[in-house]
Amino acid sequence: MYSGNGTVAAGWPAQNAWVDFNSMFTANIPIMQQSCANNGWGANNSPDEIADIKSSILKVSASSGVDARFILAIVMQESNGCVRVVTTSWSVANPGLMQDHAGSGTCNSGGVVQNPCPASEIEQMIVDGTTGTASGDGLVQCLKQAAVSDVSQYYRAARIYNGGYSGYHADDLGTGCCTLCYASDVANRLTGWSSGPSQCHL
Repeated sequence: MYSGNGTVAAGWPAQNAWVDFNSMFTANIPIMQQSCANNGWGANNSPDEIADIKSSILKVSASSGVDARFILAIVMQESNGCVRVVTTSWSVANPGLMQDHAGSGTCNSGGVVQNPCPASEIEQMIVDGTTGTASGDGLVQCLKQAAVSDVSQYYRAARIYNGGYSGYHADDLGTGCCTLCYASDVANRLTGWSSGPSQCHL
């Protein structure tokens, strides 16, 4: 469990401690193969759908400049990689693999479940969560709001993505709104954690 401001000095993992993308993706495939049915979201991902998640992350990473591993960590944190994840709604609809801000990409809208989930929808989910939507921020904007250039920008951006900028406390990423363990969990995903209970308890 990590606490504090997300810097290496505060004990958070340096970027060179992150696992490589292919290893990280492979470690998460067993989760993606079971996460839909396990959560009651419909049929489990097919091999093609899992392959489309991978190719979409790499494509959007290349076009947006956001590290593919960070995108994958958010996908797993938000939906366990289930392409048919339900849309959650509090004050705003959060659809798709990244539970983004009122995006258009989804394969489970109002009870209408798409199986198979088209590659175009999968890519749109990654686009919406990474580059943002007309009404809300994605990872690109959250990284800018973090306003630092060291590795803590990722952990801070994760906190902002989950809880919003208004409740963000740069000095303690375990405070604010929503999932208090979010940034710590993302850091663990980036360094190789894929299954089992979170080691964070806030």
